[in-house]
Amino acid sequence: MGITRREFGKAADGTTIFLYTLTNENGITASFTDLGAIWVSMVVPDRDGVMADVVQGYDTAEAYIGNCAHFGAPIGRNANRIGNASFTLNGETYTLAQNDGKNNLHSGPNLYHDRVWEVQTEEDELGSQIQFSLFSPDGDQGYPGNAKIHVTYTLTPDNAVMIAYGMTTDADTIANFTNHSYFNLRGHDAGDIESQQVQILADAFTPADAGSIPTGEIRPVEGTPMDFRQMKPIGQDIDAEDEQIILGQGFDHNWVLNCGEELFLAAKAYDEQSGRMMEVYTELPGMQFYTANFLSGEKGKNGAIYKRRSSYCFETQYFPDAINKPQFASPVLKAGDEYHTVTVYQFLVK
Repeated sequence: MGITRREFGKAADGTTIFLYTLTNENGITASFTDLGAIWVSMVVPDRDGVMADVVQGYDTAEAYIGNCAHFGAPIGRNANRIGNASFTLNGETYTLAQNDGKNNLHSGPNLYHDRVWEVQTEEDELGSQIQFSLFSPDGDQGYPGNAKIHVTYTLTPDNAVMIAYGMTTDADTIANFTNHSYFNLRGHDAGDIESQQVQILADAFTPADAGSIPTGEIRPVEGTPMDFRQMKPIGQDIDAEDEQIILGQGFDHNWVLNCGEELFLAAKAYDEQSGRMMEVYTELPGMQFYTANFLSGEKGKNGAIYKRRSSYCFETQYFPDAINKPQFASPVLKAGDEYHTVTVYQFLVK
């Protein structure tokens, strides 16, 4: 076990950026940077013990500035989309930036992953831990309330990265955080992921319009390409003649998870070639499964080129546009309350 730190580059204002690497007793490593509290790497073994980094990203802090694909980033205050880039809360209408057509995506453009976060590290019985903290003032990104935010990553002895999100505020606001890591269990630079298999423990999903805003319907997955209740290859239905697939150019949708009372298994991914498996646990009602349909030759780590559908994301969340859909679970955090939720990505070998 241990935590190391090295210089990773400079922020736009010249601030020195650091990369922190957590190592557990099995030799598994996970790296994070104080630029954006971003998850930079995850090095895990295959069935023969050969190690590979399974998270896409960049080699330097400078390359992460901008990060339009959101590689490894925690997303907030609101993950995913808000329709028409506006919402009404307590009778007052708030206007956000229209950075995705007429909608707002991931609370951009003034993104948290372009900011330098404060850092604390700790080692305890749960494993090696790093906590990133950020203050977001009232009006930041268009949201009400002064917010104190923290994102804590823990590398556990059983080869999991546990992400705990926390936020408090002095005014009612939105709190809906996720992580936008792109995974390829064969290796970050291994290319096409369509033969890798995925299971999503969800009986329904939220269909979306051409702007990826949910219509408000909760539709059963049965009989649709969205049925991942049994493990199946990602590529099996990724180009199906289905309106939702055509609109999303593949999978880029929110699944209505079969929630448990506490932390529950939401999804699995498996690469038969390497034997690597990942399980995703969450407490949240939804998860966006995104198959990197809009990557188009990003220059990544070690000279890798990240092409379309070379990775996938499991973004646990409240449903997209939930603030404008009263039938969906609410992402509103009341003044004085504490937002706290945990998502776990566990890495296994089969």
